[in-house]
Amino acid sequence: MLPDLLFSMRYPAKRIRAILALAALILSVAPAAAQVKWRMTTEYPENNISGIGLTTFASRISERTHGFVTVTNAFDNELKINSGEMPRAALDGRIAGGDAFAGALSGLDPVLGLSTLPFLVQSVEIARASNLRARPLYEKALAARGLKLLYLTIWPATGLWSERSLDSADDLPKLNLRAYDANSSEVMRAAGANAQFLPMDAALAGLREHRLNAFLTSGDGGAGRKLWDFLPHFTAINYAMPISIAFVRSDAFAELSEPMQREVLAAAAETEQNQFALLAHRTSENYTRMRDNGVHIAEPAPAFLVTELRKAAKDAIAAWETQAGAEATAIVEWARQQ
Repeated sequence: MLPDLLFSMRYPAKRIRAILALAALILSVAPAAAQVKWRMTTEYPENNISGIGLTTFASRISERTHGFVTVTNAFDNELKINSGEMPRAALDGRIAGGDAFAGALSGLDPVLGLSTLPFLVQSVEIARASNLRARPLYEKALAARGLKLLYLTIWPATGLWSERSLDSADDLPKLNLRAYDANSSEVMRAAGANAQFLPMDAALAGLREHRLNAFLTSGDGGAGRKLWDFLPHFTAINYAMPISIAFVRSDAFAELSEPMQREVLAAAAETEQNQFALLAHRTSENYTRMRDNGVHIAEPAPAFLVTELRKAAKDAIAAWETQAGAEATAIVEWARQQ
């Protein structure tokens, strides 16, 4: 067929028909471009700041790629993959990626636990600036494990949810407390609490079974889980402003054409900006919702409590610094001076 088509192109009257036929032949044997579908997950509810991020990213990426790349999200640990398990689940092909609480990833690399260091940042501005400095280190740590960082989400400040109000130092040993990473469990134990690092699902089970009577998490994390059903007191200790990290498997990203990669990264950058904008009113919105559900908020936190926790935090910070390396430690020192 091909020689006949080329021969016919010598004659002007048949040229257009020949070109069209040749194009049809080429298209018939060329593989059709397949739509790329990514499945992503978070262990938090859809109305939590982590869930909002994934929803925003899915919308932005669909718009920017005109539906060529689509994201299907699973919320509230629907897939039974908690934050610490997400990297392995991505590499195993169970998901393309997800939004993981960074503290739970610190076992991959200590630098991923930087944002959960106690009392390091006390403002949104310092949190954003320190994470901007740390971002290349986060990217490097994930890339070494076959993962591509997409965007960061800064969470509202961490506080203490408890069954009873915290009125004196004697109340700390009475806490059976869920911490959100290894560092925070160490700090809380040093302060006298019975603390353990638990994924959210296991922690909620412990709460329902009355094995736990306190949570270390933000108003956002607690409101999304309706912790007020069990823990009607929130003490605003401003422990940290941790982040979650959205990522996708590196090979899934690399399979995209360069124009599509640029659109994905642009969608991720827009999502990160949107997530940061949420912080402006997120804490006040959470507090309103909490008070509407009967939560007693102690703000500012009692001075004795903050003093005890800061004292208990020193050894954990020092241990982290010996493991994390000079570049990460320099960021911590910068944040301390602000």
